[in-house]
Amino acid sequence: MSGHSKWANIKHKKAKEDDKRGRVFTRISKEILVAAREGGGDPAGNVRLRILIEKGRAVNMPKDNIDRAIKKGIGELGGEHYESVSYEGYGPCGVAVIVEVLTENKNRTISDVRHCFSKRGGAIGADGSVAWMFHHKGVVTFAAPGASEDDLLEKFLDLDIDELILDDGMVTLECAMDQLDTVRSGAEKLGFKVESAELAWIPRTPAQLNEDQEKIVYDFLDAVSDVEDVQNVYANIE
Repeated sequence: MSGHSKWANIKHKKAKEDDKRGRVFTRISKEILVAAREGGGDPAGNVRLRILIEKGRAVNMPKDNIDRAIKKGIGELGGEHYESVSYEGYGPCGVAVIVEVLTENKNRTISDVRHCFSKRGGAIGADGSVAWMFHHKGVVTFAAPGASEDDLLEKFLDLDIDELILDDGMVTLECAMDQLDTVRSGAEKLGFKVESAELAWIPRTPAQLNEDQEKIVYDFLDAVSDVEDVQNVYANIE
């Protein structure tokens, strides 16, 4: 959610660095594979797949990589059997964290994630232990330099949006999960170039951290993000 919080900005910059290393392609390929396996390989009938293909194109992911991931997902090509898993827990300074992974070896992945938590004073909790502290929503982001919040609200009046956030020229639209594709396409029809459209965990009441705590927490979240099978990391911070 670029422009919405410090951690969001850090994740945005990190994604660009991952792009340079090619790691972002691996992460998106995994997501496409799972989406195709669960919902079919036709983007016209699989909204999740369609959004992920657009996500891949936005970071200049080669078409061959996208097609290969889809074929693996629908069984035309052999490939790993990735499983989608979420872990919940508390990091340093009592921050609530949700970690989304795609893995073919849950034992290895939970061991790696748990190590990151315990090394920095956190702990993995049971399912549902922190999810209640978040909303699960669709999030669409795009740049709108020079636009005012009132102008944007008027443009998006006909779309079912829960919240519009404008920060330093970046717009974040929050909506119900089943409205994600509608809001994304609506933004594009209005002439905006969508940077991302994805499901995300939005904190209901963000925790307040001082500067020293922020550094500790961001270093922890960065370390969790670097675990091989981790796709997304969310925390209840500003």
